[in-house]
Amino acid sequence: MKKLLAVLSVACCATVAAWAEEKSDCLKEGDSVAAFYVTDVTGPSAGDKLCYRCKYGARPVVSIFAKQMNDKVAKLTKQIDDQVGANKDAKMAAFVVVLTEDPEAQTEALKTVAAKQEIKNTPLTTFDGLAGPDKYKISKDADVTVMMWVDSKVKVNEALKANELTDEKIATLAKSTSKILN
Repeated sequence: MKKLLAVLSVACCATVAAWAEEKSDCLKEGDSVAAFYVTDVTGPSAGDKLCYRCKYGARPVVSIFAKQMNDKVAKLTKQIDDQVGANKDAKMAAFVVVLTEDPEAQTEALKTVAAKQEIKNTPLTTFDGLAGPDKYKISKDADVTVMMWVDSKVKVNEALKANELTDEKIATLAKSTSKILN
């Protein structure tokens, strides 16, 4: 029994260490964000492929990368959308990127979420590929990554597993938008 516990303890520690090391490879505060293209599903350019990083330029931006649009991601999106609406004078912007191997299959679900959650200020988009844009170094183990930047420099980068996206974490992330507002 002691040997089994020791083996499990080592395996657990190795998994945690690997997750921490992978997260440390992600973009850090002060790193530049690069251009990348998404397909807009619900935004002003619905149906078009474009670069929101390019379009928003130096503005304060929140980008949510998610491997699936579920209830928690929808709730996070709505809270960020509310922040964008409340900070129009500061030209705050946001967009959601669903990372998928089948972008077309996400279209109707994203339109439904946008309508149900009354998301008005935050385009929901898709990116072809689960890994996301190469230069963003999104953790392969993260289900949701929230990046916030201003002047194209990262201010917040949170990589989360699905169970870490709690109501409390969503509220904290919404409050973190203050870090990108001038």
